[in-house]
Amino acid sequence: MNAKPVVALVGRPNVGKSTLFNRLTRSRDALVADLPGLTRDRHYGEGRLGDRPYLVVDTGGFEPIVKEGITFQMAKQTRQAIAESDKVIFVVDGRSGLAPQDLQIADLLRKSGRPVTLAVNKLEGLTGEGRTSEFYELGLGDPIAISSAHGDGVTSLIDHLLSDLPLAVSAEDEAAEIAEKGLRVAIVGRPNVGKSTLINTLVGEERVIAFDMPGTTRDAISIPFEREGRKYQLIDTAGLRRRGKVFEAVEKFSVIKTLQAIESCHVAILMLDAQQDVSDQDAHIAGFVAEAGRALVVAVNKWDGLDSVARDEVKRVMARKLQFLHWARFHFISAMKGNGVDALMRSVDTAYTAATLKLSTPKITRALREAVEHQQPPRHGRFRPKLRYAHQGGQNPPIIVVHGNALEHISDVYKRFLESRFRRVFKLEGTPLRIEWKTSTNPYKPEE
Repeated sequence: MNAKPVVALVGRPNVGKSTLFNRLTRSRDALVADLPGLTRDRHYGEGRLGDRPYLVVDTGGFEPIVKEGITFQMAKQTRQAIAESDKVIFVVDGRSGLAPQDLQIADLLRKSGRPVTLAVNKLEGLTGEGRTSEFYELGLGDPIAISSAHGDGVTSLIDHLLSDLPLAVSAEDEAAEIAEKGLRVAIVGRPNVGKSTLINTLVGEERVIAFDMPGTTRDAISIPFEREGRKYQLIDTAGLRRRGKVFEAVEKFSVIKTLQAIESCHVAILMLDAQQDVSDQDAHIAGFVAEAGRALVVAVNKWDGLDSVARDEVKRVMARKLQFLHWARFHFISAMKGNGVDALMRSVDTAYTAATLKLSTPKITRALREAVEHQQPPRHGRFRPKLRYAHQGGQNPPIIVVHGNALEHISDVYKRFLESRFRRVFKLEGTPLRIEWKTSTNPYKPEE
């Protein structure tokens, strides 16, 4: 499974980067995270062109020569986004024309070594090559005229960006890779919750500190190991990375690395610190795992340091703040001592089995009908939605497609009821479950 390519939007203030970001991510606001500890102007989202998904990073207005204040911090964040990206879209303002600051940014982008596409924005209704000709001075190839506000040229821009990036791995190749290299398990969470300690306990040595996978500076550390006769690849999103010939510590919570680790894994282990409150950052990571459709196990670390009263309180807080992870197993462990680690890894296997379970149409339809017999969907006006049959529409995560009439009137409450029934019948623990509606068309309905 290839990680989704990362596209960074870079440019001086007020050239339309955020408008372009909103158009690329469309309405997928759940995947847009303004995470604590990062500049408020650096956002992350998911875009899609046909069946080609990609991650988008929106950076703040870039002023590379400023050396202090919030503008300097924004520039620092932008430089990191460039370093962690596969492609960069350099957005300039076609109405105001070439600015001295654009030349400074272009020089920095050339030195970064990242592939850059030059997008001349705000050209709605303005045609002709003359509108982009002055931007050839930047030395970044042919400018592409777009209007992020109106959508003109945006599809062509992304098609150009993604054309030379690898396609997704087929299901057959995926199965062959798992057999050869093992299940990919991403260890994700805030800094200092014990991710590296857990990996070292599983592998049996100080492997995270010594191991650095070759590749770009943003590669997550991948460590193969075997446990009870089964192969795994552990993906750690913290640690050291190589820049040239020098090892240096980097920001311990790299959002892009974490998102890509989640996207490319088979199962994610979300690590929490039992001795710290559940933070917004924890919830953001958990939410992205759920949105990405990944199987998940939650490991609550440093459990051995709490008394019974504190443990009860921790469980209450987690049940409230992470209620949307009701489908995941929680394990209370000590990564340092190895307590609870065996059960944690068994749940990893269980979660992946549930995520890739093949469900027959007759069994799903039978479960659907039994659910409807137990509780029918509420009426909508004079009519009651009719659920006829269901089949599996995908795996990892499991997708159940329900066919019937007037399904657009099914309430969220009833959808959760069906999800609960399907989970219980098919033992779908540890994986998100998606239910899709397919309403039958009436052949006798007059055309509008």
